[in-house]
Amino acid sequence: MKITNIKDTEAFFNVIDNCVGKVELVTGEGDRLNLKSKLSQFVSLSSIFKADDTIIPELELIAYEPEDSKKLLDFMINQ
Repeated sequence: MKITNIKDTEAFFNVIDNCVGKVELVTGEGDRLNLKSKLSQFVSLSSIFKADDTIIPELELIAYEPEDSKKLLDFMINQ
C-alpha cells in the first residue's frame, strides 16, 4: 500500500507501534525495513526527510495483517 503526505510522523509511528503484525517499508531499491523496530524507524526517517521537509511525501508499506492495513488506512483518512 502506498501512503502519501504524512504530516504527523509521531502519530504515524504510534499507529505502526500498535499494529499486531509486521509492517515493512519498501525502499526505492526494493529493500524492506521492519518499521516495528525503533532503529528502522530512525533510519527511515533520516533517509526520507530533507532539510526543510515537514511532510513525508510517499511511503510504500506492506502490512501483513488485515487489521493493521485498516489501522493504517484509518490513519490516512483521519490525519
